[in-house]
Amino acid sequence: MEVARFLVRRFAVALYQEVDFLKRIGESKDDVWWMIDADGEAVGATGIHAIDWQSAHGTTGIVIGAKERWRTGIASEAMALRTRYAFRELNLHKLMTEAYLDNAGSRRALEKTGYRTVGIRREHFFTRGRWHDLWLGELLREDWERANAG
Repeated sequence: MEVARFLVRRFAVALYQEVDFLKRIGESKDDVWWMIDADGEAVGATGIHAIDWQSAHGTTGIVIGAKERWRTGIASEAMALRTRYAFRELNLHKLMTEAYLDNAGSRRALEKTGYRTVGIRREHFFTRGRWHDLWLGELLREDWERANAG
């Protein structure tokens, strides 16, 4: 429960649903998705979803499912690699993301990658007996390139 507490999906998923998801994502022309490997072990996943090729933007997400790998820098490294791929390989102009406001670790890693706060969706999700705010972040390629010049 602790690993999944910040996920939008709050229900158990059957194996056939995971297989369907992997098939859909693998065939999608508007999503890019990677498993995150650390020392030969699958510890999470990240991706760029709902890519709008004409407007050159997409929505990012990440989960580190192996709790013992939290606070080790794996999420930050995966976000940095995903961002470089988005801007250098996919030629996107902007990345958007969202995280539970009280998920300080995720927000910290996103801000370290260059995401800026663009808003808060107040009381957007109801889970664990209360309402939760949603943090909205964006990263423009121009800002990323300026921060990574040299």
